[in-house]
Amino acid sequence: MVLRETQDTEEIIERVAALDIGKEELVCCVRIPDTDRPGRRLQEVEAYTTMTRSLLGMADHLRALGVTRVVMEATSDYWKPPFYVLEAAGFDVWLVNARDVKHLPGRPKTDKLDAVWLCKVAERQMIRASFVPPVEIRRLRDLTRYRIDLVGTRSAEKNRAEKLLEDAQIKLSVVASDIFGVSGRDMMAALVAGERNPKALAQLARTRLRGKIGELEEAFTGHFTDHHAFLLAKMLARIDAISVDITDIETKIEAEIRPCARAVGKLDEIPGVGPVVAYVLIAEIGVDMSRFPTAAHLASWAKFAPTVKESAGKKKGRGSTGHGNPYLAQALGQAAVTAGKTDTFLGERYRRIARHRGKKKALVAVGRSILTIVWHLLSDPDAHFKDLGADFYDTRIDPERRKRNHIRQLEALGYTVTLNPAA
Repeated sequence: MVLRETQDTEEIIERVAALDIGKEELVCCVRIPDTDRPGRRLQEVEAYTTMTRSLLGMADHLRALGVTRVVMEATSDYWKPPFYVLEAAGFDVWLVNARDVKHLPGRPKTDKLDAVWLCKVAERQMIRASFVPPVEIRRLRDLTRYRIDLVGTRSAEKNRAEKLLEDAQIKLSVVASDIFGVSGRDMMAALVAGERNPKALAQLARTRLRGKIGELEEAFTGHFTDHHAFLLAKMLARIDAISVDITDIETKIEAEIRPCARAVGKLDEIPGVGPVVAYVLIAEIGVDMSRFPTAAHLASWAKFAPTVKESAGKKKGRGSTGHGNPYLAQALGQAAVTAGKTDTFLGERYRRIARHRGKKKALVAVGRSILTIVWHLLSDPDAHFKDLGADFYDTRIDPERRKRNHIRQLEALGYTVTLNPAA
């Protein structure tokens, strides 16, 4: 047995406060050293309302007590007002995961006891702070998330409009791949205006869709009534209004992202990562990678790494990654799908994994690869993306081994392979 030095440092936070937060009220527990009795602690537990004036008064009281760190649980969105007030007041504010500070079973549970328990755990540094980006990144995050939500709302409204046409036996979506293109919108506007003649509606087709005039005439042969016209008009108006809002949001995002233009340009070099995905990546993880010591830490935080669960020498569970940031996961998924269609290293990685383990695992694997690349690009100011090439895996395999692999694949398909010496 050999005792080895660890990287941990035993340190008690002398003056610490913890908040148990609700919607209308929070309970603040403060623990500080007792100057009269060394080694003992003084404790104070007070309740405050979550109104701004009450929070400012609490911040002044904590400052008078010399508190250096304030810890709170991530309770819905109720943590934001006290976090922002204390952050602006200059405190070292920690937001922690509620699962990490779960109260011991078998003991009474009240807001006061929860605050005391959180304060005791915090003063011994037995918890980790969650990642909360700086103010400018939080503003960008609000914009990118709202844009994603608006796009989802618009897509839902488009689906309703398509279902309405199906209810009226108008089969436009069978002929046109996008019924909300220029031709589709003209046709739906004509339907709303009262046009019911299939031939007249089909003649509104443009460009390549004009080659399907006959099919369009069949598609518009239905029972579109004034009732359908009323609903379709409301749906189209809502879609147009949301599109205008999305355009305004995108303009605001481009203005907010301007200080990070260099980082956006570097991320745009990654296959599958366009400007929109780059905006989301920066909004969700920021540009300062010092918060994540390694790329593996970033992948673990984003839940793009399998969880480790071992007991009695046996690994348990299915190696799932768990649920992380949904906005970040969506952006990485889109980037992985796009990269999978390219003739690049990431594209070949996606296809290789998808063939053997399925598309879902391929998405997670390529998403993690993209996160690793992002971490390196943002950690080093001079770093730039360099594609390894789609043949990277082949160059690492011995030619004889590659030959055997090809023979095995052909034999699995039922072929008989005979090797002839080269001329």
